[in-house]
Amino acid sequence: MNDDEVQRATDILLTGGVVAHACEGVWGLACDAYSFASVQRILELKRRPIQNGLILIGDQAAEFSVELMGLNEEQREEVVNSWPGPETWIMETHRFPAWITGGRGTVAVRVPGHEQAREMARRFGGPLVSTSANRSGEEPGTCQAEVAKSLGDEVDYLLPGAISGSMGPSRIRVAGSGEVLR
Repeated sequence: MNDDEVQRATDILLTGGVVAHACEGVWGLACDAYSFASVQRILELKRRPIQNGLILIGDQAAEFSVELMGLNEEQREEVVNSWPGPETWIMETHRFPAWITGGRGTVAVRVPGHEQAREMARRFGGPLVSTSANRSGEEPGTCQAEVAKSLGDEVDYLLPGAISGSMGPSRIRVAGSGEVLR
């Protein structure tokens, strides 16, 4: 991991930019979760409806402490013990905007098992959108060259890196019930 490259990505995110980055099993597109303009850019790039909602990543479980407090102790432990890793959890929320939640009272969150992605979120200082780097209906990019070819001209920065070994996007589960959605 190159600190200068991670810092460049973070600086771009802090000014409302969109960054393509590696994660566990696929490449992602990241932006500030609270910037409607940035989120709208990602949705347009992906050709994805706002109603689908987006996944957020953080550098540690504490990033989602508000949502975790809505779970009982056993549920909270299950979620926290799955992180860092390719486990996305759907939890109730009241603090994230409709362009993140898809207009629902829930949000999809995770702490990735990819060191560079976590470091980018840590330096950013809050949750980041991290959705697969692909247009809706197409396969997500699994290497920098694929993402550069398909989306490179439409993002502000491709953070050099590589996926960390998982195969495909993260698993998505509902906190509380454990139901697997993906």
